[in-house]
Amino acid sequence: MSLLKAFMDDTTTLCSKENETRRMLVRLDTQMNWSRKSFKTKKSRSLSIRKGKLNKDVFFKVASQDTPTTTQEPAKSLIRWYNSFLKDTKRGSEGLEQASVGLHAIEKGG
Repeated sequence: MSLLKAFMDDTTTLCSKENETRRMLVRLDTQMNWSRKSFKTKKSRSLSIRKGKLNKDVFFKVASQDTPTTTQEPAKSLIRWYNSFLKDTKRGSEGLEQASVGLHAIEKGG
């Protein structure tokens, strides 16, 4: 009988309150420890928004280590970049640029 391996990659979590986020991260860390897995803190990112503005004073921990904020190191999750810019005005032009690069690569390959 073969073993079933489960991989969790690019997980994004959203909470409405800071204390809920901290509690959720502790519970996730407990579950990961139970399953003998661990988070890669270097690959994790955090983003805190209060009253529609980026809050640079809040830091979260995973596995007893501070996670970098998206201001320090932007991250890509599910084709979307998370960074310190809260507006999506650049997303349209970025999408067009990605599409043209992809189509150009297809034309070269065919």
